Formats: sequence, C-alpha cells, structure tokens
Amino acid sequence: MSAPASFPKGRLITFEGGEGAGKSTQIRILANRLAQAGVEIAATREPGGSPHAERLREFLLSGRAAPLGALGEAMLFAAARIDHVDSLIAPALARGAFVLCDRFIDSTRAYQGAMGKADPRMIAVLEKVALGDLKPDLTIVLDLPAPAGLTRAAHRRGAATQPDRFEREELSFHEGLRNAFLDIASKEADRCCVVDSTAPQEEVAQAIWRLVEARFLAPAAQAR
Repeated sequence: MSAPASFPKGRLITFEGGEGAGKSTQIRILANRLAQAGVEIAATREPGGSPHAERLREFLLSGRAAPLGALGEAMLFAAARIDHVDSLIAPALARGAFVLCDRFIDSTRAYQGAMGKADPRMIAVLEKVALGDLKPDLTIVLDLPAPAGLTRAAHRRGAATQPDRFEREELSFHEGLRNAFLDIASKEADRCCVVDSTAPQEEVAQAIWRLVEARFLAPAAQAR
C-alpha cells in the first residue's frame, strides 16, 4: 500500500523493551519500509538523538551518573530528552515525518521508576517538563525473556566491548524490567502494543508493519 509523502501531523512511534530485544533492528526495517511507501522518516534514539543529548548519553551509559541515584539519572534523561525533542523530534513531526525512536519515556518509567524506585510522581513531573503535551502515537514493546535478551546483547556487543551501566545489572533487574514494560503496556493499551520478540526477525517485522499500516497508513489512504 502506498502512502502520501507527508501528513498534516507527523507520527511519533517509540520502541521499548529490555536489553537485546531488537529495537534498533526493527526500527531500521520499519524505516526502510515506510520510506519505500513515500513517508519521510526520522530514526533516532534515547538517550541521545541530538548533539547535547548524545554527550549526556555517554555520561549516563558509562555509569558515572549512577552515584546520583535513580532520580538523579531520571533528571539527566529528562534534560537529554528536552534537547532531543526541541532539536529533532518536534521539527520532524511539524514537517509531517514519522519519528521512530529507540527508547523514550517508558524506559525512564521502567529503569529509573519501577526498578530504580524513583518516586513515580517525580517521574511524571519530569515527563511533563520534557514533553509538554507531546506523547507517542504508538509504542511497540518488544518482549522476550531477560536471559535471551542479555545473550543477544552480549553477542551484539562482542567480547572486546564492556557492557554498559544497565547491561551490567543482575538478571533479576532485567526480569523486573520486562514485567515493568508489560505492566505499562497493559495500563496504556490504547498506545502500547506488545510484539513477541522471540519470533524470527521477519515475523516480528511483519507484525510491526501490520500495526503501523492499520493505525496510520490505511486511514490516511482512505482520507484522500
């Protein structure tokens, strides 16, 4: 199915899930498919996505922010997100582009909130400060057991590269993350869709395409 080259309002599609869930791979596949359909794409990631936010990414993933505690980390993630939204996401959406983001607000809720035990009220305040009224149009939660995800992450990283701040956490932490993402998806089922990431890569990609096509491309085609 073809799609118009631009939309009156862009779409923000976020990808969430534990380590090794396949978010970057599936974003790349979806971006290519949407581009072939004539849709402008901005693929990005968090933390990062803009020059200032990328510098904060290195600081956060190195573990140097860990002594600040979960709330301190959440504040730094929010600072990076403000720059990311202002510099990249908001302008792309204003052009009618589809923004595909590897991690977003739900990762802060899961990592620093559910697992870091930061006060959820403070997480909500930081979210409001960073985003205003902006929220994802669709969140795809790629779900798989934590041991499988950590194995994938280690394979992707290679023996020469050390695990980052969050990959170094115990298995119980990653199992808790999985439950946190599933809990978010259950509570916000209108926004979140869970996709089984244990399936072959092509099947996962096709499931994601069906979700995006049904929610955004088919209605747009009918409106023309």
